Amino acid sequence: MSREPPLPERAPPAQAVNRYWSVDSAPARLTRDLPRTAAPMVLLVFTLVSTILLFMLNEIPLLAQTFPQRDFVFSPYTGTHSIPLRTFILSFYIAFAAVVATSSMRKLKFLFDMIAYFVILCCAFDVLNVILHDRFGWIYSLHVVQIISGLFGFLIFSVRLLAHGSMPPRAHAPFSHRFKVFAFVRLTLAILLAILGSVMVGRLDPVLVSDLRQIALLGGTGPGVFLFLPMLSLVLYVDGIVQAILRRKQRFAPPVTVIIPAHNEAHIITRTIAALDAAAGVYGSPVTVLVLDNCSEDDTAGVARAAFAQAAHVTGRIVDVPVPGKAIALNRGIEETATDYVVRIDADTQVRPDTLWRAMRHFSREGVGTVGGMPLPPGGGPFDRARELEVLLKHGFYQVGYGAADCIVGIPGMFAAYRTDCVRTVGGFVTGMNGEDTDVAVRIGESGFRTVGDPSVVYISEVPLTYRHLREQRMRWFRSIYHVSARNMDYLDGRRFSVRGKIVLPFMLINSARRAMMLPLAIFGLLYLVFAFDPEGSLTVQAALAVLIGAPTLMAGFAALANGRPRALLALPEYTLFRILRAYLTLEAMLSIAFADPQNGKAGTRLPAGPAGAPSRRLR
Repeated sequence: MSREPPLPERAPPAQAVNRYWSVDSAPARLTRDLPRTAAPMVLLVFTLVSTILLFMLNEIPLLAQTFPQRDFVFSPYTGTHSIPLRTFILSFYIAFAAVVATSSMRKLKFLFDMIAYFVILCCAFDVLNVILHDRFGWIYSLHVVQIISGLFGFLIFSVRLLAHGSMPPRAHAPFSHRFKVFAFVRLTLAILLAILGSVMVGRLDPVLVSDLRQIALLGGTGPGVFLFLPMLSLVLYVDGIVQAILRRKQRFAPPVTVIIPAHNEAHIITRTIAALDAAAGVYGSPVTVLVLDNCSEDDTAGVARAAFAQAAHVTGRIVDVPVPGKAIALNRGIEETATDYVVRIDADTQVRPDTLWRAMRHFSREGVGTVGGMPLPPGGGPFDRARELEVLLKHGFYQVGYGAADCIVGIPGMFAAYRTDCVRTVGGFVTGMNGEDTDVAVRIGESGFRTVGDPSVVYISEVPLTYRHLREQRMRWFRSIYHVSARNMDYLDGRRFSVRGKIVLPFMLINSARRAMMLPLAIFGLLYLVFAFDPEGSLTVQAALAVLIGAPTLMAGFAALANGRPRALLALPEYTLFRILRAYLTLEAMLSIAFADPQNGKAGTRLPAGPAGAPSRRLR
């Protein structure tokens, strides 16, 4: 593998402490100011509630006789469980509802809603087991049922949060059946292969399987269950790599416009423009750069103008956007774009000399609507090494697999190339919510165009230097899946089928809830062990700790090797700690979702925005 050029030095930090805050950090009426004590309070209430429930189920004779599996299970399944997941889910529901910021009555409605759906689902599983046993003599495994109950418990939490929280209004969702059958067939084949591989592992020598159960990273689960999702990801990844090889991309370099929304970016915009100028020299076709000055309070416009004067290959100009909001600036940029293709980048993104041509070559295929790449960190910051592994796993591995089945959901706005008409056709970039980049990518993909993630399209994107900045960034990112899902609910509950809408988006909601519950689950497992509620059970200290390590750590290591970056493996301990921090910030992000005021409309309705569709300005 050829040696990559060195990463550029990190830009000097901005002078203003809160320069990264803008109207996009916390959209008005969709979010609330979150006290630092909110998430710790959830963990405290969860610990108390789960401890009480566990003692009740194990120490009160009547309950112990009613629920001999020491969980809220109403049917005699075969086998045992590692952990009483139904008790865990109910404990988390109670803790979250107790702390979420709304009136007592709305807390109770939210809690009752979640519990009602979860109880009905669990009862359905148990009744089905009784019927199958009476009619056919079948009894299925408690362990598998617990895992399924947990997954549905995650989904119920996210779906009911969508229903009760203040969310963007549902919008018209463009749709085309183009490529949908292709995506479904490839995903189905990949699932069958993953199941076959998992079953084969599960049928290995019993002694070997028993040994595998004791490995901490397996979390005490059966190896077949543990391996299914990683194996599915691997099958899709290999499929994506093979497709990339077979679809040889010819050189394609049409004139392109690069739009850069900029709010207080005087400290870095010179380097961003210089990097684009170098890339334009390699690209070989006209490149127009528009700096969209969005209410900057520093000399962003003047510094950008001076940088354009020094540029040799790009044609640039400044566009004043007086209404605050990144999406508003981006839409102005789309209006000003006169080329068939447009690239949006953040003002702190430095492209490499080959970034533009590597991205644009994908548009030689008529069906491609948007292209993204891999945002490597500049290095040297406290979170950069962990961020590199996160990027390698998400963009260098998972995105390739999702691309194989044409079901990529989001292309990060740090660098995204589009057919200009595609952006205009789906309504441009949505304002007043988090995740405008994911939203436009979803809608372009569902309207019948391919979304491509190419890890060879490398660019450098800044990583927060402080915990305060990281918290603002991640809460904004983690809220976006809810905002995007609410706005595009037609893809989730409509009659039209697509892998992206009916499988990937729900999976992302499940994964978001799972991540928010990761720390409570670790606490729950340790409580279960410390009080020895099930001395003969399969749960071990290693399995409880594996909740904080688990399969993603193994997959991150594989992604580093697959992308030719073995040195990134040295950051695996940091990445493990970073995942714990990320889980905590996910919990905070969910707590920061506002609940609609009953006097102003039902939950899930966003109140009217300010002039020109802009939310009220919340610069800090």
